[in-house]
Parts: sequence; structure tokens; C-alpha cells
Amino acid sequence: MRAQWRAVEVKPSNLDDPAYAAHAWGRYRRLMGFMAAVTVLALIGVMTAIYMTGSELPIHFYIATGLGVFFAMLLASALMGLVFLSSGTGHDEAIDDRIHHELDDID
Repeated sequence: MRAQWRAVEVKPSNLDDPAYAAHAWGRYRRLMGFMAAVTVLALIGVMTAIYMTGSELPIHFYIATGLGVFFAMLLASALMGLVFLSSGTGHDEAIDDRIHHELDDID
């Protein structure tokens, strides 16, 4: 059976409103600033723990570890922040989920 394409009512996203979008993106920036501070604290903790082991490691090890920890934590917090932004603003509900509608037609 071929799936029939039908017009689906697309709901507007709250991010279409400039005032609401400015508020949401401001909240995202505050979250990223907080997570950057947490990342720096975690980085200090990791570097201190490595230094306290007493092993003689080259400076390149500290640089690579520091950059790895820093960017991994910032990337994870940025992606989770975008998930929270998308869900919290109602942007997820505004999409046209054609696959979901096709599966409903099959049942």
C-alpha cells in the first residue's frame, strides 16, 4: 500500500517570536557560561589529580589532557543545552513528523 501524502498543520514555534527567542537564547548563554565555569573547575581538578600522582609526565601530556577534557565537557554541555532549548521552547512540537503520520495510516 502506498502512503498518501497529506497536508499537515504546522504549528508555529515559540522561537519564531523575537522576544521569546531572545529570552530563550539568553538563558542558553547563561547556561553555557555556568557550564564553562564548571568545566574550568573540573579541569583544575583533573590537572591537580594527574600532578599529584608524582609521575614525571611531559608538558604535552598535560596540554593534550587539558584540551581534551575542556572541549569534551563544553561540547557535551552545548549539545545538552540545545536539547533543553529545543524542548523547553516548544520547538520540538512544531515539526512536521511525516513518518509518524505514515505509521498511523498503516495501522
